[in-house]
Amino acid sequence: MGEEIEHESSGGSTHRRGWLIGGIALLACFGLVGYGILDTDEQPKPRAVPTAEVTYEVTGTGIAEISYLARSEAGTATVEKAVTLPWTKSVQVPLGKAPTVAVVLDGKGGQASCALAIGGKHVQRATAMGEFGRATCTGALPPGDSQE
Repeated sequence: MGEEIEHESSGGSTHRRGWLIGGIALLACFGLVGYGILDTDEQPKPRAVPTAEVTYEVTGTGIAEISYLARSEAGTATVEKAVTLPWTKSVQVPLGKAPTVAVVLDGKGGQASCALAIGGKHVQRATAMGEFGRATCTGALPPGDSQE
């Protein structure tokens, strides 16, 4: 009878041990799957902002400060100081932003004209004259969601 009791107790222990190992393996699998879902290094990629080609031009002679809008989702201007005229720059501007170029003459004055073209088509021209003369050219681009 002692052999029977020993056999029953070791059989139950083996059965529990199998369930315990299976349960631990199952928890480890769930943990790895959960880690993969919750802790991913890949961040969603930002959508590309559609743009239009804009050409800014400032003609004249002398020195000027020029500010213009280029590819910046924040819509901030780029400023170039002490630029010797004439000056031309082609940039990409996000749709929905207003392309703008502004010129300010230095203290010596003079005359300068700014011009703006969108996709090769002339949009606006303005002229600055005299000491610290100012001119601004601006245009309109379609909203950013129109080309999606």
